Amino acid sequence: MAKVEVKELLEAGVHFGHLTRKWDPNMAPYVYMERNGIHIINLYKTAAKIDEAGEALSKIAASGRKILFVATKKQAKDIVSEKAGAINMPYITERWPGGMLTNFVTIRKAVKKMASIDRMKKDGTFMTLSKKERLQVDRLRAKLEKNLGSISDMTRLPGALFVVDIKREHIAIKEAQKLNIPIFAMVDTNSDPRQVDFVIPANDDASKSIDKVLSHVTGAIADGLAERKADKDSKDAAKADKPSAAKAKATSTEEEE
Repeated sequence: MAKVEVKELLEAGVHFGHLTRKWDPNMAPYVYMERNGIHIINLYKTAAKIDEAGEALSKIAASGRKILFVATKKQAKDIVSEKAGAINMPYITERWPGGMLTNFVTIRKAVKKMASIDRMKKDGTFMTLSKKERLQVDRLRAKLEKNLGSISDMTRLPGALFVVDIKREHIAIKEAQKLNIPIFAMVDTNSDPRQVDFVIPANDDASKSIDKVLSHVTGAIADGLAERKADKDSKDAAKADKPSAAKAKATSTEEEE
C-alpha cells in the first residue's frame, strides 16, 4: 500500500470538518484548530489512521473474508460502488436492509430467491407464467437486485464493515456491534468515534474526500487479495511438484537396482 501523503489529503479537502456548534467533543483528539466557525481535522492523524486501517483491512482480505462497504448518502454512492466493485467486495448503497447482519439467514433467502428467478428465465419456466405473473416476478427481481444485488456473492457474514458517515448508517453500526464485527469508518467532527474500531477522521460529505480515502483503503485490500492469490499459487505449485519429485525418486531407485 502506498504511503498516505498529507498534501494529497489537503488537496482533496479531507481536513474540513463541520460547524463548531455541531461537533462531538469525543472528536477533540483529531481536531487541529477552528477556522471561521468550522473545525479543521488534523491530517497527520488522518494519514496515520488510514495507514493503520489499511494494514488491518489488508490482513482481513488476505484471510479470505469479505469487507462490506456501507454508504447510502448521495455523495458516496457511486464512489463506493465503483471502488468496492473493482476489488469484488460487497457494498450497500441503497437503504440499509434492517437485519442485514443480525438476521443474515433471511437476507440470504432473498438473494437465493433472486437466483431462482434467474434460473426460471434460463430454463424457460418463466415463460409458462401468465403475463401478470411475469410482470410481478420481474418487479420483484428488480427490487431485489437494487437492494441486494451487490451482496449476492456474500455467503457468510463479513469479516469487517467499512462505513462512510456513521451517523447516517447508525443501524448498520449497531448490528455490527452486536455481532462483534470490526467497524472501519470515515468519521467527521459531528460523530462519536467511540462507536468505531478503526477511526479515520475525515470529511465525509465531500466526494473528493471520500474518493481519496476510499482509494487508499481499497488499494490496501487489493494488496491483501494479491497476497492471498500469490500464497495460493505457491501452494498449488508445491502440490504439483510433489508427484514429479516422487516420480523422479522412484526412477532413481529403479536405476540403482
